[in-house]
Amino acid sequence: MSDSRLRVLIVDDHPIFRKGLRALLASHPELTLAGEATSGGEAVQLAAELRPDLILMDLQMPGGDGITAIRRIIAVQPESRILVVTMFDDDESVFAAMRAGARGYVLKDMDDAELSRALLAVGHGEAIFSSALAGRMMRFFDQRPMPRQPLFGELTESEHKVLELIAQGESNMVIAERLALSPKTVRNYISNIFSKLQVADRAQAMVKARDAGLGG
Repeated sequence: MSDSRLRVLIVDDHPIFRKGLRALLASHPELTLAGEATSGGEAVQLAAELRPDLILMDLQMPGGDGITAIRRIIAVQPESRILVVTMFDDDESVFAAMRAGARGYVLKDMDDAELSRALLAVGHGEAIFSSALAGRMMRFFDQRPMPRQPLFGELTESEHKVLELIAQGESNMVIAERLALSPKTVRNYISNIFSKLQVADRAQAMVKARDAGLGG
């Protein structure tokens, strides 16, 4: 029987924090450790060698920063699912990580239950941000002048409604409830939206939608 657990690469230069992550992975039936890196350069090398399902990336490390490592990994493996786990909660770091290709951004001080949920969400293809950061992101977009852009004429009416709710930061479950759709239908619409908008994940779709004026 094949192992269906998500294989996780830990990238962090602090041995105590890596030890805590190892313990968390060992205690979770859906997660397993694929390897560990202590620098951005080592992360790029191990990501290519191990092909993990999920990469947990710190931002500030010797031997290459996390943002550069994310960018280099995504350039070669665009399907990579990278969750930033860091102490840095400034807007510059958050948006730099998103632009580089991270699918989630959480802080190291969150509890094990929240971190486990974040790992599983990103590992299964969702985008996730800690609640405080998500609120700041929405305020950031609300304060930005929105350029005039075509409102995605390539999308169907239903896909447009789903994208509007994505831009508002709603989860798949909420979208399904609001539009009276099944979760599977919502996932199919989101897959079509990603393809038509040429984005890799939910975070990029949200940025593109908000830039076009949706979700306000």
